Amino acid sequence: MRGEASGPQHDWLGDDAGPVVRPYTVTGGRVRPVTGGFDLMAFVLAAPGAASSPDAAHLQPEHRAILTMAEDPVSVAELAAGLNQVVGVVRVLLGDLLAAGLVAMHEPSTAAHFPEDDVLQAVVNGLRAL
Repeated sequence: MRGEASGPQHDWLGDDAGPVVRPYTVTGGRVRPVTGGFDLMAFVLAAPGAASSPDAAHLQPEHRAILTMAEDPVSVAELAAGLNQVVGVVRVLLGDLLAAGLVAMHEPSTAAHFPEDDVLQAVVNGLRAL
């Protein structure tokens, strides 16, 4: 049970929730990256030594966490999950890092490698039959 505290108590906050930061606070109110359009499956790779570079000293903790996670190639979706942030926030942060030259982005292969529409339709029909 919580001790008596001044101020409103919120039923939606559990004791294990920890600090709650709104996504727009992390991005400074921005909803679009300054550069780049990051596909969920795009791979991000930090520049060598980016996490310890002087340019990284002024970054937010979320930026530095991305640089640490991206020492090996990692997808945008994996970054969002690992940071426990929505994808939109991660895209904005990645745009900052890309503009600063601290990360490189590698897009997934083109649609030429995806199955034909008739194959996908056959899968859908098979699933519906279940």
